[in-house]
Amino acid sequence: MIYNTNLLKFFFVCIISLIFIKKYCLGEDLISGYHFSEPSTQKIQDDDFLNPGFIWVENGTLLWNKKEQSSQLSCKSCHGTVSEMRGIALKFPKITNKGDLINLEQQINICRNENMNAKKYDPESKNLLALSALLYYQSRGLNQGIQINEKNQEYFNLGKKLYFKKIGQMGLSCNQCHDDRVGQNLRAEKVSQGHINGFPSYLLRWSKVASVHRRIQFCNEQARAIPFKIFSKEYNALQLYMTWRGRGLKIETPAVRK
Repeated sequence: MIYNTNLLKFFFVCIISLIFIKKYCLGEDLISGYHFSEPSTQKIQDDDFLNPGFIWVENGTLLWNKKEQSSQLSCKSCHGTVSEMRGIALKFPKITNKGDLINLEQQINICRNENMNAKKYDPESKNLLALSALLYYQSRGLNQGIQINEKNQEYFNLGKKLYFKKIGQMGLSCNQCHDDRVGQNLRAEKVSQGHINGFPSYLLRWSKVASVHRRIQFCNEQARAIPFKIFSKEYNALQLYMTWRGRGLKIETPAVRK
């Protein structure tokens, strides 16, 4: 039997295209941002010695064991060795007894202020991100699986609304990039599914670790929209929705992203 070579090539391209559309564009498979990074970026993340995010993790370890002069208490005084915190980060964002939704960085500051009689760290400060990165690192390799219930349902609904809301002078929403254009080029980058399982992450563009709130702020700024404040109700709600959206993905902190 004689086969038409061009026809076979055409069918092959069609099959590959359908696989790509199913996997990247329809969102049927969850894919970490790691797989959209350049090989050179992946190599930096893969090697804990080369990964600059571990400078923050190491600093976090020092802070975990450091006793505050005001109370002579450290994180270790209440929580034990940091390895005992494995899985804790997966519970955030969470609802407080007052009914507010907070993320892990806010919980660290609450502990410092209320339990250790110590000053709160500033948002995006190196020490706050160091402790956050350290705690997320303890859960590296565990699957995200946050539960939505009657306590956090209102925030979940808000986060979902914000994810699909068009904002800014560009009139863009999160889903227009991270659902509809996955795998396509945006300038020199591949558009990912927008998962946050690697945060806090070391961002090469800023040469430092950044929180997921700061990364969302950057996206808002790119859409020429006025961003919300870090630790705002809106960003916590969006973080909750995006964490739920990526359920099943493994924690990669400290991930390396461009």
